[in-house]
Amino acid sequence: MAKAKGTIGILTGGGDVPGLNPAIRAVTIRAIREGYRVLGIRRGWAGLVDLVRDKEADNSENVQVLTEEVVNRAGRTGGTFIHSSRTRPSHLPKMVLPAHLVDTYTEEINDVTPEILKNIEFLGLNYLIPIGGDDTLSYGHRLHEEGVKVVAIPKTMDNDVPGTDYCIGFGTCVTRTIEFTHTLRTAAGSNERFLVIEVFGRYAGFTALLPTMAGAADRCIIPENPFDSEHLTELLVHDRNRNPSKYAVVLVSEGATMVHEDSFTYKSEEKDQYGHKKLGGIGDRVAQDLKKYSPKFDNGRRTNVVSQRLGYLVRCGNPDAMDSIVPMAFGNLALDLILEQSFGRLVSLRKGKYDNVPIELVTGKKKVVDVGKYYNTDRLRPFYKSFRDKPTFIMTSDD
Repeated sequence: MAKAKGTIGILTGGGDVPGLNPAIRAVTIRAIREGYRVLGIRRGWAGLVDLVRDKEADNSENVQVLTEEVVNRAGRTGGTFIHSSRTRPSHLPKMVLPAHLVDTYTEEINDVTPEILKNIEFLGLNYLIPIGGDDTLSYGHRLHEEGVKVVAIPKTMDNDVPGTDYCIGFGTCVTRTIEFTHTLRTAAGSNERFLVIEVFGRYAGFTALLPTMAGAADRCIIPENPFDSEHLTELLVHDRNRNPSKYAVVLVSEGATMVHEDSFTYKSEEKDQYGHKKLGGIGDRVAQDLKKYSPKFDNGRRTNVVSQRLGYLVRCGNPDAMDSIVPMAFGNLALDLILEQSFGRLVSLRKGKYDNVPIELVTGKKKVVDVGKYYNTDRLRPFYKSFRDKPTFIMTSDD
């Protein structure tokens, strides 16, 4: 057997989404056929943290050799078969240090990047392909600055990684949001209620705005624009009374905030290693306010509410067409960059064309909805104008 040209490591970090396995498959098959060996780093950056640098050690929980047989079997399924985590090696809490590092790192929060670099060398990784959102990829940028040959692939339900119009997972998220919103209409319509659906979106409202634009909801609330519950109630009462079935629908981004408030609504106070507390609950707050204010705008009549948080329903299961096709292209783009010896790059899809951009873009400003262009702050719904020359998903990475 001919000696491999080099070894490529691939990992998935952050939340799982449909489309990760097709991306892993695309990278692996192309890499093997180009003469490279491929290792899957298990559990995101955690696999490189927990690795034991001993040839006799069992590192099967941290590293997996990837073959065409393995990735072909997994490539048409959802999630990530090499698993994921929110581990951040530059800010690792003492309590989660692996046993072999507890004597070396004694601070409450530790930067174990020196161990990561040694582990990359121990594994013989010549190239590294992290797939993730801006948190996962920001550490990929750190390793690039340390001299690691990094090519990154963007993934996130929220579609908020800068530099690309599309991130793996977004298409399925939008598809499922539309599907489940239409399914839930029967409950709202049968009981003549408001329907409040909480969707993903910590800082960016793409997952609420696009389904609403596609006709899934009457109104949407996005993180980029603090909202007033009374005004929303007035609008939804109007929508409900115009509907022959006497119901109205609003999509609420999990990161939405009410006017005169400057904080998110959290499920708990526990933070992950990137400093994020788990969001959740704004939908229920909106539902309570709709019940409270509805008599004011409907001649004293109170309207009840169906409130539903979609959560994992839109990130589980198999990928849709977009999240099968785009990951295939992204994986091959990543291999193109490795063959060109072009590193510190993020593969991208911009205005309908595949490209790549500097990975440092992920550490800059956040990608959010341009409210002035796309969101009517008075009507709490999208603008339906200026579609000429826009890409498939309307809002570009330049906005």
